[in-house]
Amino acid sequence: MGALGFRLGLLLLWLLATAMDRLWWSQHGGLPSWDQADYLNSALDHGRALGVLAGGEWQGWNALLDLSPKIPPLASLVNGSVMALAGDSPSQAAWSLSVWNALLLGATAAWALQLLQPLRVARTFALLAVSAVVLAPMVLELRTDYVLELPLMAMVTLALWRLGAWWSPQSGGRWWQAGLAAAAVAGCLLVKQSSLLVLLPALGWCLMTAQRIGQGRRLQALAGFGLVLLAVLPWLRHNWITTLGGTNRAVIESAAREGDPGVFSLEGWLWYLRVLPDQIGWLVLCVGIAGLLLWMRTQRLKGTASVALGKDCRDPWCWLIGTLLLGWLVTNLSPNKDARYIAPLLPSLLLLLTRGWWQWGEWIGQRWPSRSPWLPGLALAVGGLAVLAPSWKAQSARLRLTNGQPLEAIVARAGGADPTAEPATLIVVPSTPDLNQHNVSYYGRRNGGQLVGRQLGGSPDHIEPALRHASWVLLAEGKQGSVRKAARAFDQAIRDSGVFQQVEVFPRPEGGSYSLWRRRGDAPAPVGFERRFPDLAAGMAAGPQGLDPVFSSVATEHMLDGHFNYRPLVQAEAMDRLARDPSDVQARWNLALLAVLGNRPEEAARQFEALEALIPENPWPSAYRSVVLLAGWNPWQAASTAAQARMRHGSEPILDSLDALSAVLGGALWRLPEAIQSVPAAVSSVEEALKP
Repeated sequence: MGALGFRLGLLLLWLLATAMDRLWWSQHGGLPSWDQADYLNSALDHGRALGVLAGGEWQGWNALLDLSPKIPPLASLVNGSVMALAGDSPSQAAWSLSVWNALLLGATAAWALQLLQPLRVARTFALLAVSAVVLAPMVLELRTDYVLELPLMAMVTLALWRLGAWWSPQSGGRWWQAGLAAAAVAGCLLVKQSSLLVLLPALGWCLMTAQRIGQGRRLQALAGFGLVLLAVLPWLRHNWITTLGGTNRAVIESAAREGDPGVFSLEGWLWYLRVLPDQIGWLVLCVGIAGLLLWMRTQRLKGTASVALGKDCRDPWCWLIGTLLLGWLVTNLSPNKDARYIAPLLPSLLLLLTRGWWQWGEWIGQRWPSRSPWLPGLALAVGGLAVLAPSWKAQSARLRLTNGQPLEAIVARAGGADPTAEPATLIVVPSTPDLNQHNVSYYGRRNGGQLVGRQLGGSPDHIEPALRHASWVLLAEGKQGSVRKAARAFDQAIRDSGVFQQVEVFPRPEGGSYSLWRRRGDAPAPVGFERRFPDLAAGMAAGPQGLDPVFSSVATEHMLDGHFNYRPLVQAEAMDRLARDPSDVQARWNLALLAVLGNRPEEAARQFEALEALIPENPWPSAYRSVVLLAGWNPWQAASTAAQARMRHGSEPILDSLDALSAVLGGALWRLPEAIQSVPAAVSSVEEALKP
């Protein structure tokens, strides 16, 4: 096959896949569920932050990085940009999935070209491999499911291909290969940090090869590592605390909550093997494995002394099989199991299984040589049609032909999707796939709207703040969805309070209804958080006893005020007070807490430094300053601050631990025993202070 025919074939396969996806979207009337709506919100946020979507404008790098506290921003930046061109409805936003699919198919084809020789044969093999990817049920599903697995799959495939090209002992080791590999790895990490499950063993293999071969590869590896750090560090430095917390909840806590099998149990090791046939299809799997066995038998008969085993290129196949096995091993070690989590390895697996199908074509050509010009192709075409039927059947089962849910009507009644309406927060008590805080926010902010959804009701402590400060509340009659029992008490309190009046009832197609409630005009006006904020901020002067009410209150307040409208008001008032009196302690506490809540450690450190000078008898500004300096990756200044505070205030468990820990993080490893001893003492001190 010539180069032009290959490119046209690849384009045709992408167009075919895109046509299938658009056909599905044209028939689908369902609403985005929790995860899907969350990622749509993220794309909307990033599009607004770039200034390409209505309702937003460029506000600087920090504001952009604020939008990705747990998951890196690259996919959302791409998705938000596509949303600006295609539109912000779910089906229009899904055009970004077609963009990622183009990258996936291109990377798969490019990788396949390295596996066989000569090039004209490899091109045909590459198109067969791409066809397998296009028709795989799991890939077909992910092309119409607005989650990050398709971007992740595309970027991991690209990275493994480029790493393999640089790793190759025969043809690798060039600077441009190292640069492309590093860029692809950085792209993976900026899509989702779970790519490390596949990339870490591959990178380890590359580094061992570079160490063994030398010849400039060590320097290339070092330069590539530096490039990856340059790309990832700005986001990681800004969001490392929330990223660690989010990863712990998503991996460790989620696995325990969902009852996933243990890492070292037999059930755990068989978990992904059990779902694999449904992900790629029984026919592809069985025919592919049988063909691989035939291929192995053929190679054993030929011998394995040469670099190229027949038409197969040995090094690329070793890399593909090795990274597939290593990636599978490390992915199984993750305690949280989900069918989507193995998706980054599916293109590699399909490339390998395609070699099995290819072997059957060679076998047919050898068995019936007189018909070899057309019989293998016919057999593969029949196999492709046999694969397509169950794949499309499974995809059709996901269709929701009609949407009888009242989400859009509820959002419109509350003032959402209207760029002229004032910013508002709708408290959403029920949580179902068709109506939850995430898709309320998404539909409420389409077309430049400013309505966000936030969920309350999971704790009895939410009732009083909601009665005092909420403006809009959405309740459910009938099934509540995945909410805690406390939500029923919250629901009843809203209905019986006399503070809210029912605006409208929206029937649900499956029975029951949703009811929208608004604060009565004659009810006490909600008191803005800016009025209560100074008391909380000033309470920080008491140390841990003051921090507990701050963060327990802020968590609820951020649900009641999803736009954080209090922040500019508090900041403006504090700046006015400082303009009149630079020694205003309350203003400094206000600005310090605002900086902490806004993830601005440098600004927080400046305010705590000013408080150190204003109230030198209080040790807590020094402790807080040391903590935020650590959060801002400045352990040396943090250690100096804590050490000076110890000199002024004497030994105190929290200051002692901050001094030792900061020193260790700054390179003073000889103080590690002191840190190990002092940190538990500080934790005990905090726990004792928080006892009622």
